[in-house]
Amino acid sequence: MTLRVQILKDKFHQSLGLPFKELLPESAIKQVISELKIKYKKRLFDPFITLWAFLSQVLDTDKTCHNAVSKIIAYLAESEVEIPSTDTSAYCQARARLPEKLLEKLFNDSAQSLEEKVTTEKLWFGRNVKVIDGSTVSMPDTVENQKEYPQPSSQEDGCGFPIAKIGVIFSLVTGAAVALCIDVLNTHDIKLARKMYSFLKPNDVLLGDRAFCAYADMFTIEKLGCDAVFRKHQSRTTTMRKGKIIGDCDKLVTWYKPKSCPKGLSKDEFDALPPSITVREIYYYIVIPGFRTQQVSLITTLLNKSSYSTLEIVGLYGKRWDVELDLRHLKTTLGMDVLRCKSPSMVRKEIYVYLLAYNLLRSLMWSAGTSYTTPPLRLSLQGTRHHLNNFIPELLAATSTKRLKIYRTLLKVIAHKAVPDRPARNEPRVRKRRPKAYPLMTKPRHELRSSVANCLNRKGFGFS
Repeated sequence: MTLRVQILKDKFHQSLGLPFKELLPESAIKQVISELKIKYKKRLFDPFITLWAFLSQVLDTDKTCHNAVSKIIAYLAESEVEIPSTDTSAYCQARARLPEKLLEKLFNDSAQSLEEKVTTEKLWFGRNVKVIDGSTVSMPDTVENQKEYPQPSSQEDGCGFPIAKIGVIFSLVTGAAVALCIDVLNTHDIKLARKMYSFLKPNDVLLGDRAFCAYADMFTIEKLGCDAVFRKHQSRTTTMRKGKIIGDCDKLVTWYKPKSCPKGLSKDEFDALPPSITVREIYYYIVIPGFRTQQVSLITTLLNKSSYSTLEIVGLYGKRWDVELDLRHLKTTLGMDVLRCKSPSMVRKEIYVYLLAYNLLRSLMWSAGTSYTTPPLRLSLQGTRHHLNNFIPELLAATSTKRLKIYRTLLKVIAHKAVPDRPARNEPRVRKRRPKAYPLMTKPRHELRSSVANCLNRKGFGFS
């Protein structure tokens, strides 16, 4: 068993481990295991092999456990050790043994590692901009998942899928995910955000839509030594009659503490709020044909106009759309939209592994872009994944002297073709491909089967 484990580790280092050797080496995993005081037995599926196989699984288009085990068998085919069984139970049990805290810590470390590579000239006025947003993911319809993450209340029992709400903070300069929060479907975005403010660092700027624009949150973010740029909440009216005008469509206004404690705040948190805060309000019009939004009002704590001009802040908010693209990369490109795990704990682990794999791809894109003077955000994440998966067999077969050359070639082809920048591009929200004309499920499947069977019996088919 010891020989087989060592051979398997070496092959994983040569394949998936090699491109990420500086991002997720065995030493980094060991350090986190030591910090968390995790104990494990020496077996084929130890935390290292299981984690690398899990990462390979989410990066592949075929995400089945059977495919992951098949890869492991293929890596062992040339060795003189006993080939493991094709049964997936051992691998699935090993994934279940992976502590959630381990995956969470590795995800956080991957984000921190990439953030440390960013130089000052790539920042916005020397400040790191983070973008926040919320989304949802669905999962298999099991009793455990339904209990932890119930389906929408508008759907009949047995006719929907459990759905979890996730909040994610992304780095605007690297595209990496830096914070994650998972909760039930009916959780408001702002509740998720308040659990992630601790991930902000002094001098950060947080960018978000109007769901996050609340009195308490503006104060909390500023208290952390950060600043916020949010779209103004629709419940607040826009007028130039109040406030100190500091420029065209730009003014300083005073917000007063709400008279009653809002939902989501404890009494102690509400009592700690100041009686008033000063914010900056900027409003402008969008005249680009095809854009749904016509008028935008921004609220920010960046009060100094001489340091942060009106146009700079408006331009910064225009990049908020990047968070939608990052979420699309996670959910559509990598396939996190529909999860596969059948228990809540494994669902959370799967989400963390997806975000870890996403950050590792972003790190690979950053290395390729900086090595070949191509903006990393203009590189294709889907193309990076394809190139990585295609280069793994070559990296596996190459000798130690050729692997570095192949790895450099991998970075070169990743940076070869940048995604074109198409500002103000708009497309109608319509679908050309027609879906199948089947009705939506309105009753549980077993009831529908009974209805069909009764109908056939009445017609004399003798169906049972």
